[in-house]
Amino acid sequence: MGRHGEKSAVSLLFAVAFLVLALGAPRAAAARFSFRDTPQATKTRVVIDEVGRRVVMPTQVNRIVTLAPNLTETVYALGLGEKLVGDTNFCDTPPAAKLKPHVGDPQDPSLEAIVALRPDLVLATTSINVEETADALARLGIAVYTTAGDTQTVLAMLDSFARMGALMGAGQQGAALAARLRARLDALHARLADVPMAHVLFVVGEDPLITIGQNTFIADALRWAGAESILISTQNWPHLSLEEVVRLQPDYIVFAEGHGDAGPSELADLRATPIWRDLDAVEQGHVVDLNEESIRPSPGLIDAIEQLAREVHPEVFSASGKDEIRNAKFEMREGDSCAR
Repeated sequence: MGRHGEKSAVSLLFAVAFLVLALGAPRAAAARFSFRDTPQATKTRVVIDEVGRRVVMPTQVNRIVTLAPNLTETVYALGLGEKLVGDTNFCDTPPAAKLKPHVGDPQDPSLEAIVALRPDLVLATTSINVEETADALARLGIAVYTTAGDTQTVLAMLDSFARMGALMGAGQQGAALAARLRARLDALHARLADVPMAHVLFVVGEDPLITIGQNTFIADALRWAGAESILISTQNWPHLSLEEVVRLQPDYIVFAEGHGDAGPSELADLRATPIWRDLDAVEQGHVVDLNEESIRPSPGLIDAIEQLAREVHPEVFSASGKDEIRNAKFEMREGDSCAR
């Protein structure tokens, strides 16, 4: 079905990784190392990570490895890019992240590569990493702090940024980042306070068709944008049929594929495809393409929320309103530059 039938590797990874996790490989790899291979810190502290694990880590963190793109983006947003010594093959935001040494895929990273980078701290997330990786690294004496990336609300995500900043010796930067992002959300909420919710089909996978449940951070992000899913489900990533979508008739269809705004060619593809063309949203051109930030619990998620709000509530956003959002984003990036 044209460009909507093809998923980029990163989008597909984040859309499906929540559902199918690779198991076992880290356990086998761990047997090849001994504690002599890992760095030994002279001063340590004990923290509890976001999944309740007890983590013994160096008091001072100078070398960081991230195991997911959203964590890499967060490290840079905190002004700590120079301390990042390794990330994954899929870390691409900001562009400088692509130049760091890579430790493999998020679900099956190379323990050898991680150990060789001598990290003081490894950042992982429940969004995409597997528990066995954290277990294997812990047995090697490497500190792993895991965030609850796939179960957070947007505000909990901001709190997580602040905690990670404090964890890595950037407490002021973390608090400032969270405050700037919260201010943007509050401004958006005030603008949309009296606007009815738009009903959307949020597509994270097309074959089969996969959308979002009520308890995901994406569902919470939709609410900040003045939208809600057409499907009420307690499953995080429910499947549904196109026939059911036609019955529900969403106001907008939102694709999380990372290819920019939906244009005439994309609409033409949908309008030429059976069942899709039966949707009022397709007929009216109410199709939105969000970038990959919309499926990452990262600072860039706020950009995606603002973009979606503009798309599904165009009547609310005048030219001056768009300028206000652009100025807020500029101020945030200026603040991040100062933090560096």
